[in-house]
Amino acid sequence: MTRRTITLLPETLRNQIAAGEVVERPSSVLKELVENSLDAGSTRIDVALEGGGVARLMVADDGDGIPAEELALAVTRHATSKLKTVGDLFAVNSFGFRGEALPSIASVSHLLLTSRAREAAEAARIEVEHGALVAEGPAALASGTRVEMRRLFASTPARLKFLRTEATEAKRCQEALVRMALARPDVAFSLTNGGRELFRLPGGQTLHERLGNFWPPQVVEGLAEFAREREGMSAHGLAGRPSHAQNRADRMLFYVNGRPVQDRLLMRAARDAYKGRLLSGEYPQVLLFLNLPPEEVDVNVHPSKMEVRFRDEGAVFSLVRWALESVAASESLAESSAAYARAAAHTGEAGRTGLAQHDGAPSGGSVACGAAGEFGSTGEPCRPSGGAWPAAPARPEGYSFDSSAFGGPRSADPNRHGAPAPSEDSCGGNAFGGAAIGHTSARLRASNDFLSPAPAREVPLPLAPAEAGASGDDSRAGGIAAAAPRTLSREGLEYLGQVAGTYLVLRQGGGSHAGRLVIVDQHAAHERVILENMRRARSAGDSQPLAVPLPLSLHPAEALRLAELEGELREVGFVLAQEGDRLLVSGVPPSLAAGKAVQYLREILDEQSDGLTSLWTLLSCKSAIKAGQALAVDEALALLEAWLAAPERENCPHGRPVVVSFGEGDLERLFKRK
Repeated sequence: MTRRTITLLPETLRNQIAAGEVVERPSSVLKELVENSLDAGSTRIDVALEGGGVARLMVADDGDGIPAEELALAVTRHATSKLKTVGDLFAVNSFGFRGEALPSIASVSHLLLTSRAREAAEAARIEVEHGALVAEGPAALASGTRVEMRRLFASTPARLKFLRTEATEAKRCQEALVRMALARPDVAFSLTNGGRELFRLPGGQTLHERLGNFWPPQVVEGLAEFAREREGMSAHGLAGRPSHAQNRADRMLFYVNGRPVQDRLLMRAARDAYKGRLLSGEYPQVLLFLNLPPEEVDVNVHPSKMEVRFRDEGAVFSLVRWALESVAASESLAESSAAYARAAAHTGEAGRTGLAQHDGAPSGGSVACGAAGEFGSTGEPCRPSGGAWPAAPARPEGYSFDSSAFGGPRSADPNRHGAPAPSEDSCGGNAFGGAAIGHTSARLRASNDFLSPAPAREVPLPLAPAEAGASGDDSRAGGIAAAAPRTLSREGLEYLGQVAGTYLVLRQGGGSHAGRLVIVDQHAAHERVILENMRRARSAGDSQPLAVPLPLSLHPAEALRLAELEGELREVGFVLAQEGDRLLVSGVPPSLAAGKAVQYLREILDEQSDGLTSLWTLLSCKSAIKAGQALAVDEALALLEAWLAAPERENCPHGRPVVVSFGEGDLERLFKRK
């Protein structure tokens, strides 16, 4: 093989190579051109697409414009008005600064650049075909700059093959423009695709108003403003409360000094702020603007300028988490509950389409209904043929709980209610139960009345046939255990009773025509109480000894990890002894089976899990009362008092909601009175 000599590449080839980093697809062209318009002080930016931005992409603005004598320089690589010295590179205050965008675009397309400087008597134009200047001269333009790109990648078919369909490329262009429009609500934007206007935004909008053009109203209404400042850095914007979280991450947008970025550090800080308040797979809505001195951030990481590096990552992480925690932890009982109710009502509305007409007939008429819990077209709840109300779906039952964990009485009979063997469930039941529940009073077992004192001439609650014939066992699925209202010590709450052996029903406020109906998931509430007790005591209780110690082999890295966490592992119930490169486990937390405990220990030592945080969460879940377990009144009151005193009480450690509530307006909407 003969050696090739080192030669300087032709300018055209150099431009093609450089363009590959800057111009990936039409959306990257749009981003570069709109950033130039913003740098020019534009107050109006209009974008037009044809063929998904491949056939034609035009950006017009009313900015400062480019003098005629500088147009040729504008399409020359590394020619820019935004940098003068090396020091300027480390204090960038503009979107563009590399002098690569226009030359890169011109090298892979047919580019027409028309501009009129503010002081110029007329406009000028220049035309470049795949990097070669083909025409220039005077032109007609009132003000600003118009850049028109045609036939992207026409000279490089290999690049063209990697583009998606026209619709996909147009959508990416729209997403790129929306992100920039959100950062500048003071600037007017418009987007046209194939002659059809997709949106037109006036200038001078607020952030809420601008966002309302793109996100659903129920999402925008649930956003709260935040602003925090520390050590010369500030973070502000809008964020959704945990109850408004969704299973999509594309509504988490981050900006650094006004520049849209994709940064794992910022994403991680945002997720950390909501930790313990969201389910796995849920994401909050975040629109965060981080402002910091230019010298504290490096934007010259990649030609696309979508990536940044921070000089002090720890300070940035701390500030972002602190700012978002002000929203994540601010949700009140009424706010979170109303949000869950609205979400449920919204889901119900979506499921009602196509239901058969409900004639409002009394029991005995057959009605076509949707999914369980839906409503007929007249707004009345659907009943199955025969007129009986369906019982609540059965929830997994687990072992009983020790009510003394939150101040209630301790029971001596773990099998009093004949609970079946527990089923495996991530949050509502499991195979690692706790101790026993106290007995349930005969009054609760026999009651099938309303959950409030019975007024004169009260109509009894319709019962399913199985319930009507029951002989006083309120632990059945769908059962109702009512109690005379008992007032709790906080927030004007009264305990009314238990439904389905799972949900505790309360009333907040006074009078029959005021207040809210509040429903608490007993398992989720008890999880939160146990977790907080563990945090305070730094211990989950005594250890469960193993008849035969379980050996684990230790990698040197795992041995170092063990040395760091050994004290905390002992506190949660592990009894460990290290013998060379082996670890003997002779005791495990009492709420975990030996195999599961050793598995979690291995994951902690391998740093595959969140460490003790996930273990605390697991232990609280396994130790808590389960769905389907009836509670005596005193036990329910003790649990509720302990839960009301716990921090972060709106969510269980897994992020599930603990409580929902309904005000008068919520109930009127559910019953279609409004």
